[in-house]
Amino acid sequence: MKKLIIFSVIGFLAQLVDGSLGMGFGATSSSLLLMFGIAPAAASASIHMAEIVTTAASGASHLWFKNVDKGILLKLTIPGAISAFIGAAFLSSLPGENIKPFISIFLIVLGVYILIRFLFFNHTSSKNQGSPISKKLLTPLGIVGGFFDAVGGGGWGPITAPVLIARRGISPRKVIGTVDTSEFAIAVSATLGFILFLGLDQFQWQLVIAFMIGGVIAAPIAAWLVRIVPSYMLGVLVGGFIILTNSMTIIKTVALPVSLATIAYALIIVLWIVAIFYQVKNRKRFVAVNH
Repeated sequence: MKKLIIFSVIGFLAQLVDGSLGMGFGATSSSLLLMFGIAPAAASASIHMAEIVTTAASGASHLWFKNVDKGILLKLTIPGAISAFIGAAFLSSLPGENIKPFISIFLIVLGVYILIRFLFFNHTSSKNQGSPISKKLLTPLGIVGGFFDAVGGGGWGPITAPVLIARRGISPRKVIGTVDTSEFAIAVSATLGFILFLGLDQFQWQLVIAFMIGGVIAAPIAAWLVRIVPSYMLGVLVGGFIILTNSMTIIKTVALPVSLATIAYALIIVLWIVAIFYQVKNRKRFVAVNH
């Protein structure tokens, strides 16, 4: 019972992060299950089974709060769902952990780019945003995101959200809502793949139920937070979150000594806080000049 409560709380916090930043549930949950010694394939399978319920609740909440861009939803979801099924089949016979460091390096670069863009080039009206995102971007993005989400136990949000936020045709709030809503289909497709290639006996059912309970409770709260947090601040929060979480993967991969790892984490967090304060100050200056 105690384990059920602990994992429910973790599921709540993971969904709160995922629903408000468009990423984090799979990455957080996967890291926890691997820490408890659960095999990567079984961990990913269990997480995606739980995500069927949590992403349904999250998607419904984002639709209710009008956080979803329906114009790009299907264009992103269909290739992502197909690719997630293939990724589940792939992971069933190959350890997914070996791929994570390479994804993390790519995401850190994207995180830095997003931080720079929102810190220095986002102080303009949302009415001046660029043209809509094309299908030429959405199809390959969905394919890559879906595949690595199934292989890594989490990755749909960290891969798709940064790329979409980096575009000028959609606001961060809409990106987060659309990514979270589309993730339902990704979770269903990946889960079907794991059932076929792993079998139901590989699912950690106690943890699945715990994550479901916590995630469903957090989903509407997270969707509401997206509406009240300013878009210019969301960009900085997302960028910093991407850099921090993926730096952890790199640091663990290279087996950095504890003292150096602690310094690295502290430095990243301090720089993230400085960026947030800078953004608040810069925004006040922008508003004052334009009124």
